[in-house]
Order: sequence, then C-alpha cells, then structure tokens
Amino acid sequence: MTNEDHEALFESLLNGSLPDDEGRFGPFGGRYVPETLMPAIDRLTAGVHRYLPDAQFQQELQSELKSWVGRPTALTHAPRLSDRWGAEVWFKREDLAHTGAHKINNTIGQALLAKALGAQRIVAETGAGQHGVASAAACARVGLPCTVYMGEIDVARQAPNVDRMHRLGAEVVPVTSGDRTLRSAIDEAIRDWVSDPKGNYYLLGSAIGPHPYPYLVRELQAVIGREARTQLLERTGLPDAAFACVGGGSNAIGLFHGFLADRSTALFGVEAGGRGVELGQNSATLASGRPGVLHGTHTMLLYDDDGQIQETHSVSAGLDYPGVGPEHALLQLVGRVEYVTASDDEALAALDECCSLEGILPALESAHALAGAKQWAAANRGKRILVGMSGRGDKDMPILADYPVNRSKGSVDAAA
Repeated sequence: MTNEDHEALFESLLNGSLPDDEGRFGPFGGRYVPETLMPAIDRLTAGVHRYLPDAQFQQELQSELKSWVGRPTALTHAPRLSDRWGAEVWFKREDLAHTGAHKINNTIGQALLAKALGAQRIVAETGAGQHGVASAAACARVGLPCTVYMGEIDVARQAPNVDRMHRLGAEVVPVTSGDRTLRSAIDEAIRDWVSDPKGNYYLLGSAIGPHPYPYLVRELQAVIGREARTQLLERTGLPDAAFACVGGGSNAIGLFHGFLADRSTALFGVEAGGRGVELGQNSATLASGRPGVLHGTHTMLLYDDDGQIQETHSVSAGLDYPGVGPEHALLQLVGRVEYVTASDDEALAALDECCSLEGILPALESAHALAGAKQWAAANRGKRILVGMSGRGDKDMPILADYPVNRSKGSVDAAA
C-alpha cells in the first residue's frame, strides 16, 4: 500500500467510515466465528446500532458513569516526575474510577446493553482480573448473573481480584487448559457463549474479537480521551505526546481516540517487552507479530513459522496476550501511532519511581506506559506528556512481593 492509501484509510477512520459494514479496519478486523454464533453476533450488531445512539440509553449510561463510576476521572499533574524527567508530565487517572481501572467504562455500558437485549446471563473473561471485577460489579448493578473465566496462572497471581469477584457475586472459573492465561480464558468464555448464544451475553473486555466488539469497546472507552483532551485544554494545552499501555488495547484505543485528529500530538502504545525479544519471552505483538486470525478477528499476532500461536510473557497479567485489537493494527499500518516496548525490569522501575515520587501506585500494565514515556522524555526535554494511568496497582501486590525494591541498585530514593 502507498502512503496515499494509508492516508485515505486514516481519513476514513477519522470521518467514521471505519470499521465498515463488515467490521473491517482496512485489512484488519472482520468476523471469523463459528456459524452457530452468527445469529448472536448479528443480534449484538443490531443492538449496538440501535442502542448506542439512543438518547434514553445514553442518558442511563451517562448517569451511571457520573454517579456510580465516578466520571470524569481526574487529570493529575506529576510535578516531581516532571522535575526528574525534564518534561511536563500529566496522568489521566483511570485508576480512580470505580473498581480501580478503565475496565468499568466498558462493562457498565455492555451490561446495560445486554439487559436491553434481553440476556439472561453474562459470560466474561479476565487476565489481570480488573475486567472480571468490573464485569462482576456491573452485573450486580444491573441484576444479571455473571460467570468469569480466568487462567489458572492469573488466578494465582491476581488473588485479590479473584476475592473481589466472589464478593461481588460472580462465579470465577479457573481455566487449566492451554497457556492458562488470558488467551485460554477467552477460549473458554467463547465455548460457554456458544452453548447458549441467545440466553448468554459475552461481555468481552478488550478491543479485540469479532465485529462489533472492537468498535463497541472503543466507543465505550473513548470517554477517556475525550475527557483528557478537554481537561488538558482547560489546564495547559494539548500534549506533545500521549502514552498508553497495550495488551488487547482497550485503554489505549480509548485514550488515543481523543487525539487522533491532533497531528501535533504524537501517540505511543507501549507493549510488554517481557524478558527478551524471542518468541515466548514477551507480549510485543505489534513490535514482533505477523497478520493472522485469533478469537474472531484478523489482526497482528505472535505465532511461529508453523502458524502456532505462541505463549507470551509479561510481569503484568493484563498485557499477557498474543494478539491486539485490529484498530491498533491499522493505526500502526498508517503510521498514526508508534508502538514501542518496555521490559519487565523497566516497568518495575517505573512503578517504583512513580510510587516514591508521586505517591501513586500504578498497575503493572500502566507502569509500562510510564516506562515508555520516560524513555521518550529523555530525548525530548521540556515537552508536555500525557500518560494513561489505566489502573491502580493494589491488585499487583502478590506479584510485587516477588520484586522487592532494591535500594542498592538504582532505587528512586538512592537516585534522588
């Protein structure tokens, strides 16, 4: 494709022509699902087009976002990090939303949609547990039973969130097959959905999956970027760069959409560089992946020369996924968003720095965005930077217990 083709695709995205009627973002997206699921997909698509623009539905959603979720979330200046980095650093505080992350924006919207469509039961998947907690909370709010599938490995490393899901009334099903992380949890949730596609509603947590999910999740998360842009213009001005972590990509696509048309704002998605560049050592799909089909969509994936999807690694459970949302794949293709990586060690160091300088414990996922922003700031002194703080790190304390702050090896306190 030529540069002119890329620009035409980007303009189609800006004017609302993408995804198209087939759910495609240029060469990515679509609907690759079993025939038994197509009636459910068609009902969902019709419901999205009917209810999302509906004034009464939007009134109910906006009321829940304001009075229950706690929107708008804060825009916080980070003065000590700004001094340290030599930049003007701002956080969009999704960690302050109800249940502790951006996930609640999507789950309350989809739970209201499921109820409007007459669903009898909600099925969801989770990796870091935040989507599971948000799904459980939203289902309790609207009065629908909820079953959450979670990989056995993630159940162990995200134990606080498992307890929270139980407290909120959800059934949590550990998945012992496959890689026992997010990919396997999605597989099992889809199997459950297929068993009763009319009575069940699959509340997908990220901007992945078959159409209309990437579009639906983006529309429900775009409130992040809209708010951040308005807040920044009221306080200081547009950022020179905005950073968000990327696994499946829901918080990033939500943040980026507020700034896509602002060409002066560079956009960076930060993937999990893990322990190294080899397959299986990271979750850097856009940095290292190839096109393919997974979980109902055509996007960038991590697979070997035999076409086998590879197990991934990240210290953050929420980034531990071998694919990415198709809209991110398009944004990389057309050059509007640059996707970079941060290693486990860099993310852990960024988390400690944020804690000790700003009094904010970010989620390990968000720490990757911080690490990417710090790398960019080093070469762009004096610039204004927005970091998407996708969630808070309370859930990560069992993981962080294995990585104590080493004050003798470049700790924040020692370096200050």
